[in-house]
Amino acid sequence: MAANGEDFSNASMENLMGHVEKRSIFTIVFIVAMQKEAQPLIERLRLVKEVNSPFPKEVAWILFKGMYKDLNINIVCPGKDSALGVDSVCTVPASLVTYASIQALQPDLIINAGTAGGFKAKGARICDVYIVSSSAFHDRRIPVPVLDLYGVGMRKAFPTPNLIKELNLKVGRLSTGDSMDMSPHDKESITANDATVKDMEGAAVAYVADIFKVPTILIKGVTDIVDGNRPTSEEFLENLAAVTAQLDESITKVIDFISGKCLSDL
Repeated sequence: MAANGEDFSNASMENLMGHVEKRSIFTIVFIVAMQKEAQPLIERLRLVKEVNSPFPKEVAWILFKGMYKDLNINIVCPGKDSALGVDSVCTVPASLVTYASIQALQPDLIINAGTAGGFKAKGARICDVYIVSSSAFHDRRIPVPVLDLYGVGMRKAFPTPNLIKELNLKVGRLSTGDSMDMSPHDKESITANDATVKDMEGAAVAYVADIFKVPTILIKGVTDIVDGNRPTSEEFLENLAAVTAQLDESITKVIDFISGKCLSDL
């Protein structure tokens, strides 16, 4: 199954590369699940909340925007759930926001930035920041030929060899699911995905971006060690502030590198 999934991912990426080889980068859209994760970058880049939102009035989505160097920077967060007042995390809000952002903002590049759990067995540590090499789902188990590959949905991320080399960034595979904890079934799927980090949005963002052939980079900061000896939720809350600060530093370097370049330069 993995080999066929890799073949599908490679074909999709080759198709995308044919579309974007020499395209200049001007408009970047960041998809960030929690505003807390985005706040340091919003403040650093002096982005302003858009009062005339391009999104439907019924949704709580928030757009922060501004110019940084020669780049039109947009950060989109799904906002708060209308019933419970908590951040609208997980794959459904991420998919909707990504779709709407592509339609409204026409980005040259999408960056999905945020926190993730890491696996010490794969070398991950708290506050590590990873560029994702490929993403897949671990909780869409469909034991039917071909549909099993669709469920996993493995996709290679847009290649950024020059960026990775210049900034000396860690690289790892991402596995995405709608639960913060890890069931035995999820663990088996995550192992099959050969994941170094796991989150609740990344593969969904990659799925939608792939439909519209928008190059996408996924950047994840490790808040908790999934295969460690502490509760995930406890570690996540304890390390959230430190990891978002580290993400801010790393993402700023990424933006500085991107400025003035074409997609093929990455």
